[in-house]
Amino acid sequence: MTMSRRGWLAALLGAGALHGARPARAAEAPELALPSGAREERFDFETGGVDGWITVAGRWTVEDMAGAPSGARVLVQREVRSEFNVIVAPPGPYTAVDVSVKLRPIAGKEDASGGIVFRFADARYYVVRANALEGNFRLYVYEGGRRQLASARVTPPRLGAWHDMRVIAVGDRMQAWLDGTRLLEHRDARFAAGRVGLWTKADSITVFDDLSIRGVPGGA
Repeated sequence: MTMSRRGWLAALLGAGALHGARPARAAEAPELALPSGAREERFDFETGGVDGWITVAGRWTVEDMAGAPSGARVLVQREVRSEFNVIVAPPGPYTAVDVSVKLRPIAGKEDASGGIVFRFADARYYVVRANALEGNFRLYVYEGGRRQLASARVTPPRLGAWHDMRVIAVGDRMQAWLDGTRLLEHRDARFAAGRVGLWTKADSITVFDDLSIRGVPGGA
């Protein structure tokens, strides 16, 4: 049977509809805006250590480091035997947050990761993380165990290099960026409020600097 030009065109369009369909990219949604009443806290670790911070797990220290993004001091996580390493910043809790940090994975054979914890309360939290040993950028929820919520394929962050990470959470909506590109968009209503922290996994030795927290106080 010979197909007409019109038939071929219809077939090609149909194939495109079937095989070319894809979900909307995170960058296609508007950036979330914090409600009024947001306050800002900044930590560059130039003065003082981690007094007032809560170490949930890990060995977190403030150290001098050449090449720090601002000043000469940074926050370093050096524990290599814990499953997850978490430290929680003093301010909060917050209902809505816009958090950014600079991180530098410097070592790790099992894992070489770093991330932002948000809505931390009673050892439950969300975390967005990047791993220099894997080509993905992921959002997890932790509640007695870790569960993946969203993932994006990326070029693995380079070991020894500084990278920018950011997350915004407003209501049940969350957006996350790596090195200036918005990669994740997700909805989850499990936790409505909590504090902000930093995170690594397993044998990751990771450096953090220039933590910025803009948030609306309230909640847990």
